[in-house]
Amino acid sequence: MKRHLIAALLALAGMGAAPVQAAELRALDKVSVLSFDAALVAAQSALAECRQRGALVAVAVLDRSGVPLVMLRDALAGMHAPEAATRKAWTAISFKNATTELVKVTAYDQSSSGIRQLPNVAMVGGGLVIRATGSIVGGIGVSGAPGGELDEACAQAGIRAIQDALELD
Repeated sequence: MKRHLIAALLALAGMGAAPVQAAELRALDKVSVLSFDAALVAAQSALAECRQRGALVAVAVLDRSGVPLVMLRDALAGMHAPEAATRKAWTAISFKNATTELVKVTAYDQSSSGIRQLPNVAMVGGGLVIRATGSIVGGIGVSGAPGGELDEACAQAGIRAIQDALELD
C-alpha cells in the first residue's frame, strides 16, 4: 500500500516520467481571459440586482489568477464589504467551486475543515466562478447583503448578464 502511494506521488510530481523530447514539447499554454468590459458588466449587473432587492453591497470580479479586475461598492455598503467580496471571488476561483458549496464541505466536522484556516479564504456564500468553454476565466464575489444566499443570487445575476458573450467565445 505504501509503495503504491509513493509511486503515485512520484508520477504526479513527474519524477517517474520520462523526459519530454523537444519535438513533443508544448512550451506554451493558451488560456482564455475575462475581459475588463465583461467584468464591468458583470459587476454592474450584480450591484443592480442587489440594489433592486434592497441590499447595499460591494462586488469584486477577479481574473482567472485571482487578480482584481473590477471593484464596485455601493456608497452605503459596509466597510468590510470590498475585502469580503474579493476574498469570496478568490476562494471560488482557488477551489473551483461556489463558496456556498465550499461552506458545506469545509464545515468543522468535515475532513476538509482545515481549508478555512488558509490566508485569504472566505467560506461564506457569495463567491462564484465564471466559466467559458468549460474553463474558469474568473470569479465574482458579492458581500454586504443580509446573508450569503442573497450575495450569491446577485453574483449569479452578474454572470447571467455576460453568459451569452461567454458562450460565443
